[in-house]
Amino acid sequence: MSILREADLIGQYKVQSLIKSNLYTETYRVEDRDETPYFLKLFVQKRMPQKLINQQTGLAKEIEFCKRLKHKGIVSFIAAGTLEHEESDCQYYVTNYFKGGLLAQRIQQEGTLAEDEAVSIFRGILEALKYLHTQSPVLCHNDLDPTNILLMDVNGVEPEIIDLGHLSERCGGSTWFDTSDLDPLYHANETQVGIFDEQGDIFSACAVLFAMLTGHAPWEVELPQEGDYKERFNVLKQYRKQHKLDLSTIQAGDNVKSVLQAGLMLKSADRAASVDELLKLLDETAAPADNTSSSSSHASQTYDSSQRPNSPNYVEFQIKKATEGKGFEDIAGMKELKETLYKQVIFVIKNAELAKEYKITPPNGMLLYGPQGCGKSYFAEKFAEETGFSYLFVKSSDLASSYVHGSQEKINQLFEQAAKNAPIVVCFDEFDALVPDRSWNNVSAEEVNEFLTQMNNCAKRGIFIVATSNRPDKIDPAVLRTGRIDKMVYVPLPDFEARKELFGLYLQGRPTEEGINVEELATMTEGYIASDIAYIVNDAAIVAAYTRAKISESLLKTSIHNTHPSLRAETMRQYEEIKKKMEDTNRRNVNGRSVVNPW
Repeated sequence: MSILREADLIGQYKVQSLIKSNLYTETYRVEDRDETPYFLKLFVQKRMPQKLINQQTGLAKEIEFCKRLKHKGIVSFIAAGTLEHEESDCQYYVTNYFKGGLLAQRIQQEGTLAEDEAVSIFRGILEALKYLHTQSPVLCHNDLDPTNILLMDVNGVEPEIIDLGHLSERCGGSTWFDTSDLDPLYHANETQVGIFDEQGDIFSACAVLFAMLTGHAPWEVELPQEGDYKERFNVLKQYRKQHKLDLSTIQAGDNVKSVLQAGLMLKSADRAASVDELLKLLDETAAPADNTSSSSSHASQTYDSSQRPNSPNYVEFQIKKATEGKGFEDIAGMKELKETLYKQVIFVIKNAELAKEYKITPPNGMLLYGPQGCGKSYFAEKFAEETGFSYLFVKSSDLASSYVHGSQEKINQLFEQAAKNAPIVVCFDEFDALVPDRSWNNVSAEEVNEFLTQMNNCAKRGIFIVATSNRPDKIDPAVLRTGRIDKMVYVPLPDFEARKELFGLYLQGRPTEEGINVEELATMTEGYIASDIAYIVNDAAIVAAYTRAKISESLLKTSIHNTHPSLRAETMRQYEEIKKKMEDTNRRNVNGRSVVNPW
């Protein structure tokens, strides 16, 4: 039986659920008074091996180590304390809760990552290890594998190393931490005899890079479930001895292969000695940049002057060509909305000749608005797939410029490039930030005016605009007139059928137990938005991976119980008022429209 139970208070934190436990530690999900979730790790002192305790201070070594650390690439220490309990006195510490997905899940779902993305994540891991290795005394993570690397929500390539249960100073033959739960596939050979140091972390980091590029660990072989770490490692060691690691088939540059070669040497004497050595290899042997923007960026301000306009403010927008995507099939629920858009929008823009015969004015653009987290941007992308047109996604930061009138120039460039790739769907994310109401004193009108000019009947150039916004009431009214934005569509909270499909969609491809009742889960999540359900499934998946188990219905229900809906009742009332206001605007537009237009 666990020391703490649901709703127990420990300091300023309330227990939500037990995540995992062993003989002497228990890990909980807790929340503070603001309902912000955290991890709390509890050490039951009377069960703890003495080697885990600093004999001078009486504190758990892990807590002392974690207190010292402050780096963006390492799980953040929040607080620590003690608890008097009838069974035993306890120590605990609190860290930030997961705000993203595990790298292990990403690899399992996608198989491999693109080289630039994998290298970006790898660099982040190396920077965190460098921080640990330059502590005094030196600290080593000793448990680096894809299940202990979190990809933050910010941009998906910013890693954070989690689970510090094996953090220690260098171990030269004996360890003070438990090795029974380590995954040998990501560890260097010398760890079998208790040598854990910086070079062991380097091997593990390079093994993670290998997994990102190939979808599996280097020298991956099935290991016995029974036996201690040394016994299980024997199987792997023999396999490594008999099989040379082949890097020739990896789709990566010579610099990346050089890093893997240096970091995955089986003998520590042959291996890269430091993180700096790996970073130097990564940089010195890197191929010259080709000046085109990477897949993680929507726009690039570097260009080849022989091929592009001679302007320091020129930007090449990344346009996706028409794809064979599934379109609306990938969107859970929203049946009525999809049917309406197909009949009133997609049919017309896909059948230009028929529209011309019937003198139907082609639609110019639509605004998807509603609460955040309901999938408006995703819907826009799937809308483009449904049309079969090219697709361009634009954020406000893509149009920012430090030059006078620079943003106007970029807006002009955007529409010129879109016209050259017509027919095309251009999605403007957070449209209220791009075309704010000009009646505000702090808003520059030039950019809005440029948008108005470019949007005028842009459908004639084969450009269809899909704009998304959480606050459509802050958009300049002139933008929402006919001939610019022709239709305004409210994207509501997911209904029961949509929630059921969302659970099925987000669970697809993950290791799950059989018989999960998605209908019951959908019933339990009334009032939750799509991103809430994505978070619930991801949270359950992380806990399952954290404990090396399959995702169960029980875990999902616990995650639902622990996750509050993002949108409060008062927020939804505000959106109902916004919806009414926008419907009035839409009605005025329709009433003033030419009779040949079916809207």
